Amino acid sequence: MSPSLWPYCTPGIPDDLFERLPGIPMSKREIRLLMISHLRLRPNAVLWDIGAGTGTIPIEVALLCPKGRILAIERDEEVASLIRRNCDRFAVQNVDVIEGSAPECLKDLAYAPHCVCVEGGRPIKDILKAAWSYLRPQGRIVATATNFESLYAISESLAELHLRNIEVVQSAVNRLETKGNHQVFAAVDPMFVLSGEKLE
Repeated sequence: MSPSLWPYCTPGIPDDLFERLPGIPMSKREIRLLMISHLRLRPNAVLWDIGAGTGTIPIEVALLCPKGRILAIERDEEVASLIRRNCDRFAVQNVDVIEGSAPECLKDLAYAPHCVCVEGGRPIKDILKAAWSYLRPQGRIVATATNFESLYAISESLAELHLRNIEVVQSAVNRLETKGNHQVFAAVDPMFVLSGEKLE
């Protein structure tokens, strides 16, 4: 598909431009903006996105960092195919879709990351520990949590790994929607975004 589908250098692609599958989660536009800001990307960044889902973060980052290399890691074959189709929709060439389960598949990846985004996966603490071991010095980890159990597990892991400048942000976003003859504000599901930097 033509790059004109999103011809801007500004992140925040509308959700409805992505192909989706029923039951497959997608990071909403406002949450993606928050996550990307915490990645602190460089033009040639190598990003690992673990649990890439629909592929929204890899595609946004690929468009922002055309000289970068993005590895979208997804264990489900059908979902991995969805990511590839979405990459084709936006004509991005610098996303590699890796079919495999983290943390086991991480040892086989060709590029060491400057930043890691963890959007899913179990056991989350093992995934974070493995990702940290491959992360370059001064690299960043960004992880999302939708409940207190995963929030606690991620925050505990970041502390155990001695990441510095740890930040925790909870989103609170409402969108104007039309329902019948009325316009109402509908809440986007809240999300915790946790981030930190590798010391060494």
